Amino acid sequence: MELDGLSLTLIALGVLAVLVLFAGAKVVPQGYNFTVERFGRYIRTLKPGLNLIIPFVDSIGRKMNMMEQVVDVPHQEVITRDNATVTVNGVNFYQILDAAAAAYEVAQLELAVQNLTMTNIRTVMGSMDLDQLLSNRDEINHRLLKVVDAAVQPWGLKITRIEIKDIDPPKDLVDSMGRQMKAEREKRALILEAEGKRQAAILQAEGQKQSQVLEAEGRREAAFRDAEARERSAEAEAKATEVVSNAIASGSVQAINYFVANNYIKALEGLARSPNQKVLMLPVEASSVIGAIGGIAEIAKEAFSGDKPANRPQSGRPPSTT
Repeated sequence: MELDGLSLTLIALGVLAVLVLFAGAKVVPQGYNFTVERFGRYIRTLKPGLNLIIPFVDSIGRKMNMMEQVVDVPHQEVITRDNATVTVNGVNFYQILDAAAAAYEVAQLELAVQNLTMTNIRTVMGSMDLDQLLSNRDEINHRLLKVVDAAVQPWGLKITRIEIKDIDPPKDLVDSMGRQMKAEREKRALILEAEGKRQAAILQAEGQKQSQVLEAEGRREAAFRDAEARERSAEAEAKATEVVSNAIASGSVQAINYFVANNYIKALEGLARSPNQKVLMLPVEASSVIGAIGGIAEIAKEAFSGDKPANRPQSGRPPSTT
């Protein structure tokens, strides 16, 4: 079948319409933004999904990755405030918030972020001493993040993190730091040892003090009890003396014998305790001593039985029953 001119025209228009439709439809993947330019000028930004532009008039300018990206910061030398040279590297994480600004406000975006981070690393770390540099890495990261994030805002970027990976001092400085650390640890060990000896001496003195206090308290308690015992003994002796005195006053011969025998025995005890007397020879009459002891027994019997001296016989002989 031969097509006439009208049919050919309609087919051509249909094909053209399809081409125009395909030329005007733009699909933006998730995580990306496309800029649209009209005759070389930015006019708008396409978001993820299906978008339409004017075919043959508008065109896609820049395809910007809106996901968080990472830039390696290469090794570089940094001179600290105390003139120590260290080698530092790190990483920078950033995200594009404004696709148009990131596309048209800066050229070579990644290189610009990298160089900006490197210069600020030298500025921030160069204002610190070496000891601060090695012990305050979190503070360095925080200060870098604050400075670099403020610098990239005109580019439509957000710096999410900056991490310093390695800080390498020179080898001679590392050796010096090692010796310093060793000396510091030895110093701490000596201090701890001295402190231990001091604590041991204190505890030992405390123990001796408590021991002496307890010993003194024991002596005091023993002296108190000895005094109490002597008091009881004196009371008993006084009572016995009273009984003997009453018996003597009533004319008891046994009481007199007891009194004489008691003094006799005390005199013998004093002689026996004398340090100069090694051998003691006494002309002792056994019957007198036995009689005195018998008198003691009779007096004790009377004292505990409650009999009055008037009922006793006046001599050491038993009373007559006739």
